[in-house]
Amino acid sequence: MLDKNGIARRIAQEVQNGQYVNLGIGIPTLVANHIPEGLDVEFQSENGILGMGPFPIEGTEDADLINAGKQTITALPGAVFFDSATSFAMIRGQHVQLTVLGAMEVSANGDIANWKIPGKMVKGMGGAMDLVASAENIVVAMMHTNRAGESKLLSKCSLPLTGVGCVKRVVTNLAVLDIKDGAFHLVERAPGVTVEEIVNATEGALILPDSVPEMPL
Repeated sequence: MLDKNGIARRIAQEVQNGQYVNLGIGIPTLVANHIPEGLDVEFQSENGILGMGPFPIEGTEDADLINAGKQTITALPGAVFFDSATSFAMIRGQHVQLTVLGAMEVSANGDIANWKIPGKMVKGMGGAMDLVASAENIVVAMMHTNRAGESKLLSKCSLPLTGVGCVKRVVTNLAVLDIKDGAFHLVERAPGVTVEEIVNATEGALILPDSVPEMPL
């Protein structure tokens, strides 16, 4: 199965030339480290940067240059900085073509829960609800199961929802799955992972093709 960088490397293949892409907190932030050379893409962070680059090399960090998750980042040549109002105008105005988000749960209907666990303190939902309501395409990067081994790909989310029916594709440490017609459709499996393992780790309805290729990494 894949580690977090493996998930990010697979999602980097979803990015198309010329796109504006927002990377959420967690695994999605790693995607910028795996963009193929020569691909022209602009990464946007809702705290006010367009032209975000990969994480800095250790020892070269600039504490004033951070993403929405307060991680130090780099800025590519031509990057621009702006206030949150402008940033969210970009998002709400549907100028971001692809959003990559982490999630605690995703349902077979495309619902996503990624901002709150009841009873636990949270700083706020950030830009998640704006992003899921506005992006043309949403890809979720997540682990297939929680620490207890329970599926995070469910028939129905149990946690407070961030968005309803908005997720189109999920990339986990086990598989790539598309969401359509109220079910998860298995597209690819991670190297070394069997279809049976994916079936056992998926609580929501899962549609299997005749043949399931390994992820091209």
